[in-house]
Amino acid sequence: MDVILFLIFAAIALVCGINVVVQSHPISSAISLVGVMGSLAVLYLLLGAEFLAAAQVIVYAGAVMVLFIFVIMLLNAGGEIRHGRSIMAQVLGIPLLFAFLGLMAFFVQRLFPSADLVHFGAFRHGGAQDVGRALFTRFLLPFEVVSVLILIAILGAVVLARKELE
Repeated sequence: MDVILFLIFAAIALVCGINVVVQSHPISSAISLVGVMGSLAVLYLLLGAEFLAAAQVIVYAGAVMVLFIFVIMLLNAGGEIRHGRSIMAQVLGIPLLFAFLGLMAFFVQRLFPSADLVHFGAFRHGGAQDVGRALFTRFLLPFEVVSVLILIAILGAVVLARKELE
């Protein structure tokens, strides 16, 4: 049953991830990203990391996506104007994508030949204490850098929106 649920939610995450890139309207892209975040939360649950799943839903699918949608609304971004694609991109796009995926699969197989299999529910390091200890010891600097980058992005969006109004 775990494998079936994994395949279903991995497929949902994959389809929503592709939809994030393909959509021409930014709000539709953001909604698809919420689908990716929700699917990842279910995958965390399948692995036995309940705290990480809850944090995924609350922090990413909730707060960060509200922030993204707020910035999109603040910028008053409309739909993307589609231009004609080049013939080269239309002819070579899909074959080059499959070649890239095959090459990546080959390198992953070469670099990690004897990787352990994933056992559903066997992950025991996803509790609040483990995440807090890792976040505030080993990953404190990247955590703070990301928070400053998000603040800079919000300020940039406000500046861009203000220039557009004047």
